[in-house]
Amino acid sequence: MIKQYLMLFFGGVILFYMLFVIVTYSWMLVKATLYLRKKQGLEKENFDDVFVDVFYTKPVSIIVPVYNEEMGVVDTVRSLFSLRYPQTEIIIVNDGSSDQTLEKTLRELKMIPINKIVRKSIETKPIRGIYTSELYPDCYLIDKENGGKADALNVGINVSSYPYFCSLDGDSILDENSLLRIMKPIMLSGGDVIASGGNVRIANGGTMELGHIQHQELSTKLVVVMQVIEYLRAFLMGRIALSQSNMVLIISGAFSVFSKEWVIKAGGYAVHTIGEDMELVVRLQRLLREEKVKKRIEFVSDPVCWTEAPERLSILRKQRRRWHQGLLESLWRHKVMLFNPKYGRIGMVAMPYFLIVEGLSPFIELGGYLYVIYAYFTGGLYYEYALLLALLFVLYGTGFTLASILFEMWSLASFTSNKELLRMTLGAFSELFWYRPLTLIWRLEGTFNFIRGKRVWGNMERVGLNKGEMKP
Repeated sequence: MIKQYLMLFFGGVILFYMLFVIVTYSWMLVKATLYLRKKQGLEKENFDDVFVDVFYTKPVSIIVPVYNEEMGVVDTVRSLFSLRYPQTEIIIVNDGSSDQTLEKTLRELKMIPINKIVRKSIETKPIRGIYTSELYPDCYLIDKENGGKADALNVGINVSSYPYFCSLDGDSILDENSLLRIMKPIMLSGGDVIASGGNVRIANGGTMELGHIQHQELSTKLVVVMQVIEYLRAFLMGRIALSQSNMVLIISGAFSVFSKEWVIKAGGYAVHTIGEDMELVVRLQRLLREEKVKKRIEFVSDPVCWTEAPERLSILRKQRRRWHQGLLESLWRHKVMLFNPKYGRIGMVAMPYFLIVEGLSPFIELGGYLYVIYAYFTGGLYYEYALLLALLFVLYGTGFTLASILFEMWSLASFTSNKELLRMTLGAFSELFWYRPLTLIWRLEGTFNFIRGKRVWGNMERVGLNKGEMKP
């Protein structure tokens, strides 16, 4: 009898949790749908042309932190030279790379050493040398002692000359209008928006030429297809909805723009955390509410940043383990905000969402899998619970994924062939049976690393998006 009651209790807890998650995701789906529908009729290219001249008043420093990125750093930098944006400077920060990143960048971009005064607004590791390109104006390379990505970004902030900076990963490629579009909320708000994040897409399978994605195709590797589906779900549904309610706690470090003044006021990027991008956004949201300043942080669906996704499960494991640990570290550092009305919707809605739906999800999902399996073999009164949970898992794992794929077809249409759409749909149906359990294990590993205080970044091996050498 006790066993039966325990099974019913745990089944009820898991059932309530799944219903809560489904209701939350349904709300996000509705919010994102209304947003995309509103934007559907806009001519994006014409809208870009209207604002090109206006953006002269908001120059941007593009900071590219690199560590062992010899395969992609030159392609990334070259993609920045043809951005449709009136005034930028490019700052590459080499964080003590042990491969040929420094030598390749110096050689390919014709860099020469210079003397440059650096205002140290944020404490960082020492700079070993500063270089400028003979080929491209306003392009600098900072060589510094290894201190991690956060420290490299802080160096870039110290060196930068402009009031806004864009952080860009060393393996990322921007569309020509990406920077223009990610700056629009900042410009249109009159400064009320102090940070904005752009849409990140996976470039594996695409064709690159002269630092640009010329033709995008879905990768033939199943592990990459699953990541494409994941990105669609996260960016096109979750972040749009949170942004509409001014509850953004994550904007991708791969492509985001910040007000330098506010970032310095917040203390820059935290160097003793594994998820520096989320930690900075949470700290900015906390600072705004403690100072009672009405500013916003937004996600913009139009800008597209192409990035290289891991093609091996061993590398993907390191990435997802690190992401989940970074999430938990940020929530723990700012736990005072949790369910605290002083911090408005951030404290009462956003923080609980990320804790309950994202942070604790590995344990609940694991419990759900074990419950369904146990009930299947033992039967009993709780067999119906297991069947209902299994159906909810399918709705949660497959239904919202299919909705994200439909969003992709409707809004951006990066993948248009019937064959690609079929492969993504089949991937959505298979996710529940192999990919999600794998990511569940990796997130649990990240949780245990967080509990133990063990920080493992892992080496993100790159194969490079361009298979051949390009000439300047």
